[in-house]
Amino acid sequence: MRVLIVEDELFLAEAIRDGLRLEAISADLAADGDIALEQLAITGYDVVVLDRDIPGPNGDEIARLLSQRPLAPRILMLTAADRLDDKASGFESGADDYLTKPFAMRELVLRLRALARRSPSSAPPVREFGGVRLDPFRREVYRDGRYVALTRKQFAVLEVLVGAAGGVISAETLLERAWDENADPFTNAVRITISTLRKRLGEPWVIETVPGVGYRMSDPAP
Repeated sequence: MRVLIVEDELFLAEAIRDGLRLEAISADLAADGDIALEQLAITGYDVVVLDRDIPGPNGDEIARLLSQRPLAPRILMLTAADRLDDKASGFESGADDYLTKPFAMRELVLRLRALARRSPSSAPPVREFGGVRLDPFRREVYRDGRYVALTRKQFAVLEVLVGAAGGVISAETLLERAWDENADPFTNAVRITISTLRKRLGEPWVIETVPGVGYRMSDPAP
C-alpha cells in the first residue's frame, strides 16, 4: 500500500509517516494542497490521509477534485473538529472515512487497510500465485499451505511481486512501492530482502532474478 499524507503540521506528518513505515506502509508527505495535487498527478496512491485545514487548496477542495477522477485513491480526512456537521460536509466533499485528532496510530492503520481493500484499483484482498497465498489485511502468508513468518519489509516486497502475477518488477519499482520516495536508489536493500525472502519461503525458489531487469514470481512445477 502507498499513502500520501497531506498535513501542514510537520511533526505530526513525520510521526504518521514513521508509524506507517513500521507497518510496512509506504508514505510520502505533502505540506500543502498545491504540493499534494502535484504528487497526486505523478504518483499512484492507494489512500490519501488528508488534513482538512491546510494551506493552498484545502482538504475539502482536494477531496472534491479527486472524487471527480476515475480510479482515484480513497480519502481519509483528518480534522480537529468533532461536530457531526463538520463530518457530514467532509463526506459530501468526497471523503471515504473520517478521523478526529488526536487519534491512535493503530486505529489509523486499521482504517487505511480497510480503505485500501475497497479501492477500485487495488487487487483482490487475498492474492495467490505460485503456491504462495498472501492476505494483506491479516498480514499472513502461506506457501503450499504452510504458514510463513515474514518481517514487515519482506511482506511488503512479496505483496508487490505477488500482485504482479509473474510480471517482472525492477529493483527501482520495489524501492518505490515497498519503501518510499526517500529510499536510496543505490542501496542493496532490495537484493538483501529478496535473498532472505527466498529462504523464508523455502525451496523450490518461487522468486526469480531476471538479470539486468528485476525480479518476478515463478510457478514451480509440481
